[in-house]
Amino acid sequence: MDEEHEDFLVLDDDDEETSVSEKPEEPPVFPSMPKIPPLKLPDFMRPKSKEKPSPKPEPAIEAVAESAGDVLDADLAADGVHEFEWDIRGMDCPDCAMKATRAVQRLPGIEECRVSATDGRVRINLDISKGKISRASSVLENLGHSPDIEWLAVVGQTPREVAARIGVDRRALRTTLMDVPGVLNVRLDDGKVEMQRLWLDDPILREVSELRMRKILGPESKLVPSKSARLRPDQIRLLGAAMTVPLIGGVIAIEQIHDIPNTLAAGVAFFGVIFAGYQMFQEAFASIQNRILGFQVLTSLAVIGAMYLHEWAEALMVVGLVGFASNLEDRALIKARESMQGGLDRLPRRARLLEPRPSEHEPHSHSRSLTVLPSSVAAGGVNDHCEDLTPVEALEPGDLVEVRSGEVVPVDGIIIEGVGSIDRAPLTGEPLPIPVKVGDLAEAGLTLVRGPLVIRAQASGDDTRLSSLIDLVRRYRDQPTRTQSAIERFTAVWVPLVMLGAPAIAFLAYGATADAILVTLLLWVVSCPCSLLLAAPVPHAAALSSASASGLVARGGDVLEAAAGVNLALLDKTGTLTSGRPRMTGLTVSEHENEYRALQIAAGLEQRSNHPYAKSILDLAEQRSLKASNVTDITDGDAGVRGKLRGQEVLLGRADWLLENDVSIPLDIDSALTKSRKAGYGASVLAIDGKAVAAFGFAHDDAREGVEELIAALREHDVTVEILSGDEQASVEAFGQRLGIDSAACRGGVDPEGKAQWVSERSKAR
Repeated sequence: MDEEHEDFLVLDDDDEETSVSEKPEEPPVFPSMPKIPPLKLPDFMRPKSKEKPSPKPEPAIEAVAESAGDVLDADLAADGVHEFEWDIRGMDCPDCAMKATRAVQRLPGIEECRVSATDGRVRINLDISKGKISRASSVLENLGHSPDIEWLAVVGQTPREVAARIGVDRRALRTTLMDVPGVLNVRLDDGKVEMQRLWLDDPILREVSELRMRKILGPESKLVPSKSARLRPDQIRLLGAAMTVPLIGGVIAIEQIHDIPNTLAAGVAFFGVIFAGYQMFQEAFASIQNRILGFQVLTSLAVIGAMYLHEWAEALMVVGLVGFASNLEDRALIKARESMQGGLDRLPRRARLLEPRPSEHEPHSHSRSLTVLPSSVAAGGVNDHCEDLTPVEALEPGDLVEVRSGEVVPVDGIIIEGVGSIDRAPLTGEPLPIPVKVGDLAEAGLTLVRGPLVIRAQASGDDTRLSSLIDLVRRYRDQPTRTQSAIERFTAVWVPLVMLGAPAIAFLAYGATADAILVTLLLWVVSCPCSLLLAAPVPHAAALSSASASGLVARGGDVLEAAAGVNLALLDKTGTLTSGRPRMTGLTVSEHENEYRALQIAAGLEQRSNHPYAKSILDLAEQRSLKASNVTDITDGDAGVRGKLRGQEVLLGRADWLLENDVSIPLDIDSALTKSRKAGYGASVLAIDGKAVAAFGFAHDDAREGVEELIAALREHDVTVEILSGDEQASVEAFGQRLGIDSAACRGGVDPEGKAQWVSERSKAR
């Protein structure tokens, strides 16, 4: 059969459109609605420039909209393949992900579909001239994977009013809204128009969606988070499963009382099976409709067989166990999913935008945009104390972004103003912040320890280097284990084999009799491979969850399976073998200074700093019960901090920075600095009124508690240990020697991509 004409289970019951090139020219969609002039939408959440922007050529979408007879023509400007991504519920095993992927890939227009059980997320590349993203979402929802994004409600309009204004009935209104790019689902209940809508990264497609939505809802429409209190599908399933417990007891009690007709037990069981098993039956039907037979088919047949055999309690027990098992799987994998987010998943969702680009939208800045924030932003509504922040998805190359001390850099870009230091540990493992200046590259996801900086954006969102690293980690995590792959291959054959083989065996044994029917149903009941299907993902999810509670994050189930055969351990240094926090090794003061006063002044300078050295100084002052001096007018410098103490200028920072500020360094302090450098330690110098009075030494590579025992335990199990780090080779070798690891097994100067490549090469070699 032609793939283009296969039947699929959908929610909207509308016929799939053929390719745009095959459609004859159509009249306007809403002939009764007056034409609305093309809207010029404002840049979303952009701070308004006080200066009048220079004129700019109209974008292509505006020209298309002005010449089109209706909004559907505007969609032609956004034809082509676009990527859509959203979170889904009920994705609790790789087998479900595999079947969901196969179902969606059969739809017209789908270029690629990736469903991740690890992340509970779907990513689809769709040719919008051939298919709709709402249809893909409908197929997933019927398979039990509804969108896990916020519902939005149209303010001040009812379904009847919207339908009457554009001259369509209620069903056509829902279909029309579902056709809008980015809309996943629509509800027209309780006098409200509600929808689940994605943030669209492509600006042209986003503007087409805006125009289409305003054409339907009106130019002054507004979307806000819905306040409708409804149970989610997973909550309904859990409630139904819980309800089967008393119903089973009731059915058993009724069957023991001979004066009560058996039809009452049948009625109670039928009610419980329908309520608790509705989603299971729906998923089974959708599975058959999409030709991806899942375990829901056999469990549904098992329940039907039990009902046919008048085994009411058993039928209730099956639907109850399926409901409880589904909920437990989901909860276990959600916990494991949260534990596996990792330190790399730290991209901020908003940025402080400066000097917005001149835009043709400025004259119309008072019109309200229907553009929806990404779910991570929209969930909290508008942040009243962050009016000047812009979603990173709305940023473009060339935008100027300000980053302040302590904030996470939201974009990849070049520093055009300011000096400071950036913590690069998430990318390189370097324990200390790296000084940065104008012309240096700043990367998204790294913390600005000392600033502020102004950055000209080169990449944002999914285009950043850190985002690519996150995708790399997720791709590794989603690789199925060998055991799981074997089970999936077996169950793919087992389910249809049981469905067809059971009646064949029954017919051969009993012929065309009633006994053959009973045997068929019994075989379906006992052959359901529920436990086998859950044999890999559920224990893996539970083990990952248990490991995370102990501070251990495994990449995936295959790691757990392979752990028994490990003979090589590649360990990161900073933050894994070390604490990643500097430790003070010594304090040297000049001849006429004392340690207590020097420590008090240094603590006063660093009391509001988030530099790693600052914490060491403050901790030592607290241990000695010393109160920080009252230093005022504290400001950040290029490589240190300065302030005022009783009219005298005090500075704390690197020695070269102090020399640039005309600070003299006496021989005893200089000698202490030389000793620290030879030992591989860092140092900060305190100066008062132009003269250095104290030097603080810091060790960067303090081993975490239990590391030596860990290395010894690995060696006892014949596991070779190697160290990978972004630090300098000499520093890595020195640290390895303290742990008894040979220099040849220590590799420094390795970035995250290099670490991934080295792991792959060493894995192949073993």
